[in-house]
Amino acid sequence: MASKLHQLQSKACQASKFITNHGTAYYKQLLEQNKQYIQEPPTVEKCDLLAKQLFYTRLASIPRRNESFWKELDYVKNLWKNRQELKVEDAGIAALFGLECFAWFCSGEIVGRGFTITGYYP
Repeated sequence: MASKLHQLQSKACQASKFITNHGTAYYKQLLEQNKQYIQEPPTVEKCDLLAKQLFYTRLASIPRRNESFWKELDYVKNLWKNRQELKVEDAGIAALFGLECFAWFCSGEIVGRGFTITGYYP
């Protein structure tokens, strides 16, 4: 157990040194690549304005997303009506999607319980 702890500490030390040596270069490179998105001057007022723009843009997109949802629902209803003509590939994709949704649900439950698999902490 002590050797595992020593290995873990060694790896953490190596990672820390790597970040120290290369972190600022990566940060500068990232900012340079995305400089078209940076707002100057970076003031609180500008940040508030951008936050409001994002909020109201998202709010304005609700009708389009709602319309898209109903189109998708109609497509699923149509598939269900014609399920005799459903291909095995489509059924497999639907089953995999359902399995993925269930896996995300289970992961969320585990995270919500504080990363315990068997139950909540007493």
